[in-house]
Amino acid sequence: MSVLIAIPARYASSRYPGKPLAVLRGASGEGQSLIERSWRAAMSVSGVDRVVVATDDTRIEEAAHAFGAEVVMTSPDCANGTERCAEAHEKLGGGYDIVVNLQGDAPLTPHWFIEDLVEGLRAAPDAEIATPVLRCDGATLSGFLEDRQAGRVGGTTAVFGDGGQALYFSKEVIPFTGRTWTGDEAETPVFHHVGVYAYRPAALAAYPGWKTGPLEQLEGLEQLRFLENGRHVLCVEVSARGRQFWELNNPEDVPRLEKMMKEMGVN
Repeated sequence: MSVLIAIPARYASSRYPGKPLAVLRGASGEGQSLIERSWRAAMSVSGVDRVVVATDDTRIEEAAHAFGAEVVMTSPDCANGTERCAEAHEKLGGGYDIVVNLQGDAPLTPHWFIEDLVEGLRAAPDAEIATPVLRCDGATLSGFLEDRQAGRVGGTTAVFGDGGQALYFSKEVIPFTGRTWTGDEAETPVFHHVGVYAYRPAALAAYPGWKTGPLEQLEGLEQLRFLENGRHVLCVEVSARGRQFWELNNPEDVPRLEKMMKEMGVN
């Protein structure tokens, strides 16, 4: 089955304008933009036929071409990354069996997250979209709770039922646990939703034609449109293998990510 990775990137973010071009410095002190680090993460995934950056902004296009990425220019009217991936796939002529949306704000996404995700979708013929989830340890969950108390979005959480079928995703920390957590606890009942998606082409092509529902509007989470339209979303549990993972959601996340890269020896 052929696999396309599309990296949607827009400049006009309400929380962090220009985020794809934000520079992150790794262990060597070398600075690379967020979009370049995301592209390099995509290029490290095995079993992928093509990787493209999908954007509507010429500044991102120029930056991506400078580090060697293929770029597909998409409409500024795309409401989210899924719509941008749908347009990019169409502009490339379609034909891919699985389209992966690697959002450009997660440069520390390990290659095995995406490899496990693709394999999970291949093994679940009833699923139309798959997305990875990572069980939080105590330190991660504590960080999420602290962010919410401070009015920041620290990460998205997911709840799912038997067989991994998604029930809901939220920027709140769900399920409610009613207690505090420490860094000594290896496992908690909360799952961090990793911002990567693998779609079957028919579901991806249909997505832009569906109306935005109230849950998607309230949460600002594009994957809820699939749930609000009764589609089977598969949550694939992945393992961190000792590696730290964090998304860049706010300017305050830059030093946190840089610290993680230095601790992991990521240049």
